[in-house]
Formats: sequence, structure tokens, C-alpha cells
Amino acid sequence: MEQEQAWYLLPDEARIETPSLIFYEERLQANISLLKSMIDRIDRLRPHVKTYKCREITRLLLSAGINKFKCATIAEAEMLAMDQAPDVLLAYQPVAENISRFFKLKNQYPNTVFSCLVDHPAIAEQLSVMAIKEDVKVDVYIDLNVGMNRTGLLPHQAFGLVQSLQHFTGLAVKGLHAYDGHIHDSAMDVRMEKSAPVIKQLFDLREQLEAHLGYEITVVAGGTPTFPVYASQTGFECSPGTFILWDKGYQDAYPEQAFHTAALVASRVVSLPNDGWLCTDLGHKAVAAEKELKNRVFFINAPLLEVQSQSEEHLVLRNPTPKTYLPGDMLYGLPYHVCPTVALHEKAICLKVNQSMEYWEIISRKRKITI
Repeated sequence: MEQEQAWYLLPDEARIETPSLIFYEERLQANISLLKSMIDRIDRLRPHVKTYKCREITRLLLSAGINKFKCATIAEAEMLAMDQAPDVLLAYQPVAENISRFFKLKNQYPNTVFSCLVDHPAIAEQLSVMAIKEDVKVDVYIDLNVGMNRTGLLPHQAFGLVQSLQHFTGLAVKGLHAYDGHIHDSAMDVRMEKSAPVIKQLFDLREQLEAHLGYEITVVAGGTPTFPVYASQTGFECSPGTFILWDKGYQDAYPEQAFHTAALVASRVVSLPNDGWLCTDLGHKAVAAEKELKNRVFFINAPLLEVQSQSEEHLVLRNPTPKTYLPGDMLYGLPYHVCPTVALHEKAICLKVNQSMEYWEIISRKRKITI
């Protein structure tokens, strides 16, 4: 019986340039389907696009009925608008020139409703001045610090900010935003336990603000680690990001989320510097390197290779097995952290469902597309 070919192998492998970022369309589609199955209503999904940064995956999400998105940069927001994504939350408080760029987005892409985060009255005032000047309304979400201590204001301060915002013409409080990146424990029961007080805070604050404002507001909460918690225990909008590509870090940490590996980095052996040692072209300009050496990449077709060192264009490995390698041999690497890995590549090679290959531009790795 003929052995089934490994899912990750590329056709015409000898012609593949390395190092390269590889996407697998069938697995992307499977991850979108799984995401949808994990929540009761598709309109509660607001995936974060920071992980994938390309228009083609946005189109896959749109075609699956997902119409709300979250992003971190003006370029990511523009990328979404280029494919007429209906609802885009810039999950970042714009400051200085980025306030002007935010309004340029609204003017250039009228088919997309853009909103942004606010956590300080001075920025709210600047947004209001621009809104009056441009004769537009700006939807804002109050950014909350629910324990990560990165951005946002403390929940007990939110009511005061909302009261201040009501004095600023052109601004409308759309809802609350709470990112809980500090809750990333591997054990699901621990994540649930740590999420419980955050959820209560959000429910209580939403109730208080709705009574004051006289209308319902939206809560956007969580990332991938707590997605199952918010999806099942609240009616909040959820913003996982890594789910679409998945990586070794999340694969190991969150086994209850059965997403598929949908992105790899292709690398080749370029030298054999010593007995049992090999060097590849997967330097830290091609795969995220903020983690310790052993937690940067895992080679799925060579799982026993041990990382020894890494520089800009080289990754040195020790081979503890009898298997021999030659210069030119292909290694398929699963990044431990896929989001910054994607941002290192101008394009990805996508293996389509029909086994053809095409290049997908990682367009919003740029800090600026046109705006």
C-alpha cells in the first residue's frame, strides 16, 4: 500500500527558495471552520489580524461570514479596508500623527466602519477636534487594564472617562475593550479561574455604563488562550489571532484547542561544519528569535535536531541521530511564535487546496501601505 505523502511537503521542492514562509490553504480553512464551531454566534467573532497580515486570509475569513476584525496598526486597518471589511477596530489608542492617519482611513475607505481605543481624556479631546473638523463621528472603545499592565485604565476609572467623553462632540462610546494577555497558563482550569474575576468586572461595568448611557454597549475581550472561556461563558465579542496559523508555542500550551498547523518556515542545510553538526539558512531574520534558543523553531521532518546557535542568517543544529544530511536538504520548521515570524517575510508561498502554489504578499508587515 502506497504511503500517504506528509501534508507539509511542497511540490517541486527543488525550486523552492529558502528561507521561505509557507501557508497551507486547506488548513487555514479548517482553522476558520473550527473557530466558528467554538462559539454560538458568528457575529461574536472579531479575529485579530496581527498574526497573518495578508489580504488573502482576510478574504477567506470574509467568505466564511466573519465581518468584524481587530488590528494593531494603521497598515493592518488599511489592509482590511482594501477588501471592504465592514467593521474594523484599531485596538490601539492613536496618538500624534496616527490620529491624522486614522481619519484619513475613514475618508479613503467609507465602506468600512473604523473604531479605535481610548484610555485618556487628552486623546479623546484630540479625536473630537478632528471629528468636528472632518464632520464625522468616531466610535471609541474604552481600553481597560484588567491585569496585564500594558495599556488601558483601571476598570474603576472607566466611568469617569465615559463621563468626560460625553462632553466631546463627535465621539460615541461603542463599548469596552479588555485584553488579558497575562492569563496564559497551560491548564484550562487555571485560565478559567483567573478569568472569572475579569469577567465579573466586565459584566458589572457594562451594566453600570449601559444604565448611564441609556443604550447597550459591546465588550471585546480576550485573545487565543482565553477564547474558549469567553466564547462559552459570556456574550462578549472574542478576538483570537494565532488560531489562524497556530504555532508550536500554542500547540504545546493549549492542547484543548485543536487548531491545525497552517504555517511553516522552509529552510535548507547550507553547511556541515563538524561531525554531527549542520548549519541551515534559518537565521533570526527569518524566524522569531525573542525566545530562548531551544524555543524558536521545531523541525517537523527532523524533530530530534537540537539548536546550538543562531545569528542573522544562520541556524546551527546538532544531529544526535544516525541520519545523515547533505547541503541542500529541506527542513520544514514550525515556529514557536508565528506572529513576529510572519512579519519577517515579504511574501508567503501558499500551497493551495488544488496543490498549486502562489505568492501571498504580507502587505501589512509594512508600517505604511498608502496612508
